[in-house]
Amino acid sequence: MEGVMFAGQHTYVTAIRRTDESIEYFEVEKQPTPWLNKLKKIPFLRGIAAILEASANGTKHLNFSSERYNVPPGEEIKEEPPSNKKTMVLSIAVIGILSFLFGKLIFTLVPAFVAYSFKFIIPSHLGQNLLEGLIKFLFLVTYIYFVSLTPAVKRVFQYHGAEHKVINAFENNQALTIANVKAQSRLHYRCGSSFILFTVIVGVFVYLFFPTDPLWQRILYRVALIPVVLGISFEVLQFTNRLRNVPVLSYLGYPGLWLQLLTTKEPDAKQIDVAIHSFNELLRRDKEHAERKETTKIV
Repeated sequence: MEGVMFAGQHTYVTAIRRTDESIEYFEVEKQPTPWLNKLKKIPFLRGIAAILEASANGTKHLNFSSERYNVPPGEEIKEEPPSNKKTMVLSIAVIGILSFLFGKLIFTLVPAFVAYSFKFIIPSHLGQNLLEGLIKFLFLVTYIYFVSLTPAVKRVFQYHGAEHKVINAFENNQALTIANVKAQSRLHYRCGSSFILFTVIVGVFVYLFFPTDPLWQRILYRVALIPVVLGISFEVLQFTNRLRNVPVLSYLGYPGLWLQLLTTKEPDAKQIDVAIHSFNELLRRDKEHAERKETTKIV
């Protein structure tokens, strides 16, 4: 939990600050997966592929962070044999994907049940879809707000803010110093928080084309349409990011940025320092991987 992960073209890198103030890195190199790479090139399917990959890798890095942070320096964790380690990493990835899918399922079905219970007040098809979307939005915001009050999640959100600040500084061609990074916004158009909100908005429009009655059919369609909503929402996220510097059209991404006011917090100097170390290490290792692959091609 005490760290920041960045994804590059060839690898993922996490940096954490240990209890002795030292910084330790964790890397997971991107492995060539032909079927996944093909999906990433297909609009609407590439979003699903990216989400599953992010869920799997994010869980690996969270596991590393939680394990290493509480281990006193000098009392290192015993390394597992390669075969056991590979099995453990695969299990963690599967757990990450299943956790995401389970959370998405609950987040989709509960608002549908609640909205249907008000059908005697709001019976129309349009009204039911709008009510379901409103309930889903309130459910999302309320959940994020209350979990953000816990000290552990607040620190996670601070590191989230530090991550965004580093990316913004880099994209604005600023030197990655603590002062420069601290001055940047903690909000960013490509954030996953924006994606979550877009699934709510997109869902309202998609569900208009499918029945809300009877309840069993409504639930069936909601579950079946999860990949569709995720795929369209990812494309919307990419679209708003491309328009972020276009006057007027940049406002399309504002709803996602507003949600980030909850999912990010202002980081302190130490957290910013960890994020800078993580990003610089990513740039270094990504360059090494690129040079190695280029050398391999030549040979």
